[in-house]
Amino acid sequence: MENHILSIILFTPLVGAFILMFIPKENKDAIRWVANIFAVIGFLVSIPLVPAFWGQLHEAGVKFVFQGGQWIQQPGPWKFVEGMPNSWIPSIGSGYVLGIDGISFLLIMLTTMLGWISILSSWNAIQDRVKEYYAWFLVLQTGMLGVFMSLDLFLFFVFWEAMLVPMYLLIGIWGGPRKLYAAIKFFLYTLAGSVLMLLGILYLYFHQHSITGVYTFNLDALYASAPQIGGTAATLLFWAFFIGFAIKVPMFPFHTWLPDAHVEAPTAGSVILAGVLLKMGTYGLIRFSLPFFPRVAMNPTVRTVVIVLSLIGIIYGALVSLMQKDMKKLVAYSSVSHLGFCTLGIFALNQAGLSGSVLQQINHGISTGALFLIVGILYERRHTREISEYGGISNVMPVYATITMIMFLSSMGLPLLNGFVGEFTILQGTWAANPVWAAWAVPGVILAAAYLLWLYQRVFFGTVTNPKNETLTDLTPREVFTFVPLMIMALWIGLYPKPFFQILEPPVKQLVTNIEANNQAPAVAAQTPVVAPASDTRSAAPTQTPPAASVPLKVGATAAVTPARAGR
Repeated sequence: MENHILSIILFTPLVGAFILMFIPKENKDAIRWVANIFAVIGFLVSIPLVPAFWGQLHEAGVKFVFQGGQWIQQPGPWKFVEGMPNSWIPSIGSGYVLGIDGISFLLIMLTTMLGWISILSSWNAIQDRVKEYYAWFLVLQTGMLGVFMSLDLFLFFVFWEAMLVPMYLLIGIWGGPRKLYAAIKFFLYTLAGSVLMLLGILYLYFHQHSITGVYTFNLDALYASAPQIGGTAATLLFWAFFIGFAIKVPMFPFHTWLPDAHVEAPTAGSVILAGVLLKMGTYGLIRFSLPFFPRVAMNPTVRTVVIVLSLIGIIYGALVSLMQKDMKKLVAYSSVSHLGFCTLGIFALNQAGLSGSVLQQINHGISTGALFLIVGILYERRHTREISEYGGISNVMPVYATITMIMFLSSMGLPLLNGFVGEFTILQGTWAANPVWAAWAVPGVILAAAYLLWLYQRVFFGTVTNPKNETLTDLTPREVFTFVPLMIMALWIGLYPKPFFQILEPPVKQLVTNIEANNQAPAVAAQTPVVAPASDTRSAAPTQTPPAASVPLKVGATAAVTPARAGR
């Protein structure tokens, strides 16, 4: 099983969506049970990955190198690798290659956990087109997992786009009054970023061929060739990838789609959007932008621009949250502030900043996912999110008020809870890079406490002033159960974060080392990649190509490549 554990985790939700197709749409309870069962199974099959990954934590993984006319494995960072480069669509050089390191491992576990929690929270909230809702949610789960597992840039882009349609439909069909506006805005913003990223991917693809003679989307091969791009081309490519990922984060000023999407999305949609989808942007910055273009990322001007945008997002998001009258919009703008800390840590470009950033991404998924569940529970009972409609809720819903306080304290970064560890480590790394950046970021922590505590005071403290709130029922066992794993994780990370830092240390240390090494290496003059005619790339010159029997895996359109040129 261990050899194919990533594929099992990846496609379990998709199997559930396929089975839902055969259940009559009138049988809503059966649909709910099947969807929840497969969501739980999706989480359970990911649990064996934890001890398996921990057991290999200090062992070398693998990477792929094209050498002597074939792909071979060498010691590298990837664990649980499945597939071979250029094996899926050989004609274009794309392969079904999966693998993970510590960064993607944590994000995969977050995705499987939040996936079943989100689906469980939808039991009573979704009453119309139940079959389609759960089917699309499970498809979305597969798309998100694929993004974090892919070691082929073409495969990554397929999964990146595959999750776009389900999220668009979840907002556009099961959302609030302005659902179509929010869904279209989300779709257009994300698609615009994807187009820029696709152009960058194609440039890297042809550049890889121009210097090695091999057409491939393999991530290891691109890690070797992309840093050689210099000059204006590297700068433009960096911004193409950066904008595509910054829209997904979202960073200021690309954030305007987020509040609308959050407010109009169903509760589970908001949980998975905040908990996982936004992390795809920060993951892309770490996995692609930094290692592909280290010189640009280290450029003082570029770095300062990104840091300033992050700081603006931290302060602006927190200030706007203070002014909100709608609870869900308040939580949505808080995400802009919290993700600003994550991008700040990334571009501190040191081990503390990057480790803190990834951990804070996990923390944000836990805490903000819980906040959206909290808002959704009140909305299901009262069908309003206006803060002025509430007051004294702790008198009628004491269990709900207690859980809310724990998750509010988690989100604001109280010591002994998860948020504190991530923010402190980010600020530590930022201070090491530039104390002024850290000083500007600190007010974001104070403002987070202000808007969350003020919200709690208005909603939960005092007497019940609105008669409609006197009959509210406290949490059901099912609703309590959705919060239990989130509270456990918040306490675990807050009290004992050492295992998480141990998991992150090897990939983060390697990333920082590679960035510094590539930044010091001389850049190759930028040149426009030349696309060879199809007849040329498919012709095989006997004097250049090894016999077919000696090549374990043919490389499609690279038969005419001289092996000496194809090696790194």
